[in-house]
Amino acid sequence: MPKEFYTERDIEDLFKRGILSLTLSDDIALTELAYEKANRLGMQLVRAQPDNPPCAPVRPYLATSLSPAAGAPAAGAPAVSAPAGSAPASGNQELHSRIRAAVLSRMGDQVDQAMLDIIIERVLKNVGVK
Repeated sequence: MPKEFYTERDIEDLFKRGILSLTLSDDIALTELAYEKANRLGMQLVRAQPDNPPCAPVRPYLATSLSPAAGAPAAGAPAVSAPAGSAPASGNQELHSRIRAAVLSRMGDQVDQAMLDIIIERVLKNVGVK
C-alpha cells in the first residue's frame, strides 16, 4: 500500500473542513511544516508511537530501561581509559568511567571519544549528578 503524504496545505484544508484530528500510521507521513501547522491549529495527531516530530531520529536508548548490570562492561570487553585531559574534574570519575566503558563496549570505533566525554558530562550535569 503506498504511503499517503500530508503537506501544510493539506492540514489547512482538513482544518477548514472541520476535521480536528488525524490518525497517523505507518502508511501516513506528514512533512515537517504539516506537523508544525497541525500543532499551531490545535489539531490532534493520534498515533500509537511516542510523540516525535517526523524528522526526529529514533532513539530507542532513551525509551528503554537498563538493568543495574548494564553499566558494567561486557565480559571480555577491553578496559577503556579516557584520553589525557578529557577526564571529568568532579568526584564522579567512577560513574563517568563506567558509562564511557559501557558505550564504547557497544559502539566501539564508531564513537568520537572526546565527544562522548562531553556528552556524558552534560548528561550527568542535567540529571543533577554533578
